[in-house]
Amino acid sequence: MRLSIRHVTHYHYAEPALRSAQLLRLTPADDPCQTVRHWHLDLPAAASSGLDGYGNRYHLMMLEGTHDSIRLLASGEVETQARTPCPLPGALDIRVFLRHTALTAASAALTELAHAGAGAGTLLEQLGRKVLEAMPYTPGATQVHTPADQALALGAGVCQDHTQVFITACRILGLPARYVSGYLLNENEEHAASHAWAEVWLDHAWYGFDVSNARPPDAHHLKLACGLDYLDACPVRGVRLGGGQEIHSTRADVQLIES
Repeated sequence: MRLSIRHVTHYHYAEPALRSAQLLRLTPADDPCQTVRHWHLDLPAAASSGLDGYGNRYHLMMLEGTHDSIRLLASGEVETQARTPCPLPGALDIRVFLRHTALTAASAALTELAHAGAGAGTLLEQLGRKVLEAMPYTPGATQVHTPADQALALGAGVCQDHTQVFITACRILGLPARYVSGYLLNENEEHAASHAWAEVWLDHAWYGFDVSNARPPDAHHLKLACGLDYLDACPVRGVRLGGGQEIHSTRADVQLIES
């Protein structure tokens, strides 16, 4: 498939911010399952770029001087194909992805869920089904900083929460697992085009699983970044001095150009 992506992020501040910094993971990389045909970032200031410890392409943008809004636009075209298990472990020792974080800390309830999902059948599908049964897709029930154990206790969440609960359960079972951010082409407008899923190290390869859609990722999925949790892989993360109350909005549009 050839996919067209247009992802706009706006920040509006009640008062002028004195300075701000934005860390962007908005640039996909070529891999065996996707080829970037062209990609462009439209930013209000120059940005430095590099690769982080997980191998993600990042841009760091600094805004000096007062400003009351920021607009970030990422757009381009990417060719995708069916996502098959990837035997390349990546830039880090695979055991790094057994680590828990503040957003993916183990708890008694998560441990119970993990072992309930380790029964008969394909592990990833079984565990993914348990996660969806425990917390149906519910927009607005959680925030970006909601830890996995709290989302599970609420019994509701979105793709970010499903993925963090899922990878926490995998780590409890001794399976390295990582959080993946990206885009999804789908016909269900309830699910945002900006998306998240998991990758688990099984049988010497990374196997992907999209918990919210109860299936492995395929050519409809476009990968941006990966990490231990949402904060490691989220498309935009920033800090600022001043600004007062913030209004944040984002919209990602994914269109099929050619199948």
